[in-house]
Amino acid sequence: MSADNPFFTPWTAEFGFPPFDRILPEHFPAALDRGMEEGLAEFDAIAASAEAPTFANTIEAMEAAGRLLNRVCSVFFNLNSSHTNGELEAIARDYSPKLAQYNARISLNPALFERVADLYARRDGLGLEPDQMRLLERSHLGFVRSGAALEPEAKVRMAEISERLATLTTLFGQHVQADEQAWQLVLEEADLDGLPGYVREAAAQAAAERGAEGKYVITLLRSSVEPFLTFSTRRDLREKAHRAWTSRGANAGETNNRDLIREIVALRTEQARLLGYPTYADYKLDDTMAKQPTAVMTLLNQVWEPARAQAIAERGLIQAEAERAGFDGAIEAWDWRFYAERVRKARYDLDDGEIKPYFLLENMVRAAFDTATRLFGITFVERTDLPLYHPDARLYEVRDKETGRHVGLFIQDNFARASKRSGAWMSSYRDSESYVEEVTPIIVNNSNFAKSRPSLLTFNDAETLFHEFGHALHGLLSKARYPSQSGTSVRRDFVEFPSQVYEHWLSAPETLRAYAVHHETGEPIPEELLGRLLEARKFGQGFDTVAYTGSALMDMEIHSQANPDNLDPEAFERDVLDRLGMPKEVGLMHRLPHFKHLFSGGYAAGYYSYMWSEVLDADGFDAFKEAGDLFDPRLAARLKDIYEAGDTRDPMELYVAFRGREPQTDALLRNRGLPVG
Repeated sequence: MSADNPFFTPWTAEFGFPPFDRILPEHFPAALDRGMEEGLAEFDAIAASAEAPTFANTIEAMEAAGRLLNRVCSVFFNLNSSHTNGELEAIARDYSPKLAQYNARISLNPALFERVADLYARRDGLGLEPDQMRLLERSHLGFVRSGAALEPEAKVRMAEISERLATLTTLFGQHVQADEQAWQLVLEEADLDGLPGYVREAAAQAAAERGAEGKYVITLLRSSVEPFLTFSTRRDLREKAHRAWTSRGANAGETNNRDLIREIVALRTEQARLLGYPTYADYKLDDTMAKQPTAVMTLLNQVWEPARAQAIAERGLIQAEAERAGFDGAIEAWDWRFYAERVRKARYDLDDGEIKPYFLLENMVRAAFDTATRLFGITFVERTDLPLYHPDARLYEVRDKETGRHVGLFIQDNFARASKRSGAWMSSYRDSESYVEEVTPIIVNNSNFAKSRPSLLTFNDAETLFHEFGHALHGLLSKARYPSQSGTSVRRDFVEFPSQVYEHWLSAPETLRAYAVHHETGEPIPEELLGRLLEARKFGQGFDTVAYTGSALMDMEIHSQANPDNLDPEAFERDVLDRLGMPKEVGLMHRLPHFKHLFSGGYAAGYYSYMWSEVLDADGFDAFKEAGDLFDPRLAARLKDIYEAGDTRDPMELYVAFRGREPQTDALLRNRGLPVG
């Protein structure tokens, strides 16, 4: 098997592209084992070196160590998210604690930390360049925050916690995905009343994929269930779908996540205490732009009250619309989207069925690409000569427009399928670097758009596409010398700025006039419809802002617990929502039992970062509006500096260099249609 394992031979495809056509699940265990063995030997050799520590033989040597494991993990974890199966899921459960143990052996290696600490103490006399100084300082901080400075007994406990958390967070994500895959709402023709053609077609496609030919299936993917809740006239079926959607991870049986949440939060709190912090939120935020939980809570509370007032006002409009339509009684959560759509239709004479014909997926992809060309001077050329892991994925070579120089490779994987986890995300198969030789990035975007012919998007879908592409540009444009500083390897509450600011170019009228063209006639979106579309975007911001902000507050609350050992997640969630005064018809964007950002992702005590970054992106885009040119070359060049910098400079320093001052919150409130000041 070793001779046939593609991870043990050089990858000869152009630009080092992974040989997806030769990689099989059975290749991963041996490759992971050898990768860990080689990596530990390389780090141990650095730690045991008889030479006095230098930046080159310690910090740069660590950057070069563990390359085989990095290559294997990048492919494995991307495939396990994008196109998984039972074999990959079993490997993930088996190897997640082993990989955590591997990382702990490195981060808690006393001899390795001693060398880094020695360099850190002498850093001002080493003659380092600014990016090298930051790499040294961040490396030292990483060791300290991993427990390298603890007493031996505490180090052992830190390693145990890391290993156990790796197992728990893997299980959490797999439980949610299992619930999403297991549930389906099978519909007959008579059950489709109110559903537009594109929703019916996507439901028919989902039925075919699930072996229910001739029927229609609604799944728990957002791209399936949200349109159903918005348009279906069948209130009984809306309730059934909504209850299933909000119960992911909370159902009886082995996929219930209650005990996992309790243990994860308790272990994180213990981890923080070992490092001298009272709560996990204090620990996590100490290495962010926000610095302290109070700063986060100030921002969230500043938005919460006006958003809640707006949502309550929206509820009144929606309740009145329901009553006009003959509904008797108070609306529930499964009614909100349905009657909100009717209000939006009445107010703006607008519905998604009228908008979607102008938002063909291929045109929105081209809009995202062409925007990057105008802003940053890069082009995208589709490649069909390199094998991919799934027929839905498409590959593009990114080039510099002026010189034709190769910049990187970009994979875009847009459609929902049972083998893909829910949501939308950016990741990398390889990060850029240049400290030994130039290595160009291989970046991937995943979305879960409903597959249909033609592939038509909602405006929110198109925003998601632009958002994730903004992350992709952060990876593709990176000029960081060292891989650990490359692309999106920045502080959690800054990483969303490049993605969120990019969304603004979608809603620019000049973008919509050029790319929002009818998929059948080729006619551009009418100016009158365009005006209604842009005006209607502020309707429903109370609902959206409350749903998001409530989730961010829930995250801060649960990770600010000083004694969470006996935590009951469901009771805790109810208590927090009662204290907030959450309108029950709105609810959370993510309930705790399926909140993968927190319990199987990297956003614990960090979900607020979307709004923190929204302050930056709204204020930052205002600079282009103030300049009177959304592609102002000087501003675009300064914005490109942020995408290129990675983690080589402090994020606020980068922002101020772009904007000329620190950010202000007014633009965020205006964008959301909330009162300012």
